[in-house]
Amino acid sequence: MSQTVPGPRLAALVTGASRGIGQAVAEQLGRRGCRVAVHYRNNRAAAEAVVSGLEGRGHQAFQADLGDPEQVARLWGEVTAAFGRIDLLVNNAGVFEAHPLLETGYAEWQQVWRRTLDTNLLGPANLCHCAGQAMASAGGGRVVSISSRGAFRGEPKSPAYGASKAGLNALSQSLALALADRQVYFYAIAPGWVDTDMAAAHLKGPRGAEILAGHPLGRVTTPEEVAAAAVFCALDAPPAMTGCIIDVNGASYLRT
Repeated sequence: MSQTVPGPRLAALVTGASRGIGQAVAEQLGRRGCRVAVHYRNNRAAAEAVVSGLEGRGHQAFQADLGDPEQVARLWGEVTAAFGRIDLLVNNAGVFEAHPLLETGYAEWQQVWRRTLDTNLLGPANLCHCAGQAMASAGGGRVVSISSRGAFRGEPKSPAYGASKAGLNALSQSLALALADRQVYFYAIAPGWVDTDMAAAHLKGPRGAEILAGHPLGRVTTPEEVAAAAVFCALDAPPAMTGCIIDVNGASYLRT
């Protein structure tokens, strides 16, 4: 790692780490010697199972609803109190809800947008506020956010999701500009379909063949592949890559 923070063991907070991409990130960080705070919203048993399976010692599970600003502040305080400091933040937690414009009533439309933005954008923004101030004071740190190709290609049936991820990209790049001189670096990873529990219903449903047809690899991306890119940014990427958005979608969507 390009050394941005002192100390023999880096401490990482990974949101939405009780399953899927977040779990894979936690596992890879544990193998690299980090202490990991495994965040979850509802499933404590799953989070504890992840903690018990991580290599090394000192890992813990922490609960919070990231859509609630007060719970975000509490989460940051609890992890900081337990670990002493947080060197790495991985914003992974997110929600994905279908709400096609022509098929969604106005009240439901409002509710889905509010839930999606609260969790996918405002939650990470609030954590970035906590992390940015703490890391700048401590001499540096890194923030990696899991975005989506949907930020670029659009999400016609889930527009709030696409908009939230586009906002997450802009947030990451804005803060990369703001805090580069304080050695706080920001990176974003933009996967397409990933073989997780969240995507299983879609991949195994009526659109499964259509989804696979758009993937030149003949399969969707694995959580471990997304995690490998995220952990590279958290531990190994040069500071000059701050502000980057890395596509991890198996050439299912190409942009220039």
